[in-house]
Amino acid sequence: MPGPELFIQRTASQTQWQQLGQVQNVTADAASVLYAPNEGVSTFVKRVYVCNTTGAAATCRIFHDEDGATYSGLTALYYDKTVPANDTLALDLDVYMNNSSGNLAVSGGTSTSLTFTAYGEEINMRAR
Repeated sequence: MPGPELFIQRTASQTQWQQLGQVQNVTADAASVLYAPNEGVSTFVKRVYVCNTTGAAATCRIFHDEDGATYSGLTALYYDKTVPANDTLALDLDVYMNNSSGNLAVSGGTSTSLTFTAYGEEINMRAR
């Protein structure tokens, strides 16, 4: 499968950003899958927005396990990042995913306080 160089050759006007996934953390410190690529799909995850819908600051974690579901310091991209009360963070990930066993997962330090939304581009490699 093509690697990240596939995306380097594309211009901004050729990129079709789309919402890849959205999830609200339900249980404090329990990771939820935000996105997992389907078989035959390569994905560039550009950005994750983390929206704190409460009146108190909350912490978030974002994990990327290329070939499984391990959500720990080993696979953390952001760990205990503070999201101010009633605010949204835009976190650039620039993560390339092409393994259907891989996962992008998220968690929040407080139940139902954070909504995570991922944006990027999916490319169906079977259609090429």
